[in-house]
Amino acid sequence: MTKEFSDAELDCYIEETLDADRARALEQQLREDESLLKRLSQINARRGAGQHTLGGIWRQNQIGIPSRDQMGSFLLGVLDDQHADYIQFRVDVLKCPFTIALKTDLENQKSETEDETSTRRTKFFDSSVGLLRKKTDRKNRS
Repeated sequence: MTKEFSDAELDCYIEETLDADRARALEQQLREDESLLKRLSQINARRGAGQHTLGGIWRQNQIGIPSRDQMGSFLLGVLDDQHADYIQFRVDVLKCPFTIALKTDLENQKSETEDETSTRRTKFFDSSVGLLRKKTDRKNRS
């Protein structure tokens, strides 16, 4: 069974922005289908000659990828529904590696910050407990 790949997907494959599962399927198909390999070569030659598609220009310039602020608002759940749906679409349907990387980065940053905050609170508490004991001991002595 042959799987059809669009020119846009072949473009993404060349740019190394194609979803990993789809890229794996494409590589398998390239081993078996010489006409697909020829199409890929033609697209690569077109790109080398400076002819780009609109989609290629969008991907190359990362147009449509949310900013860090927008992604932060998305993760906090305070983004308007339309914009949140668009970001979710980029992650779930387009599987945009740049959007996914940004989302993952901010999620990791948030968990690191939470860990640091917890550690800092523990240090403050531990250091304060000793001071409170000293004050209590002084009051009991007098």
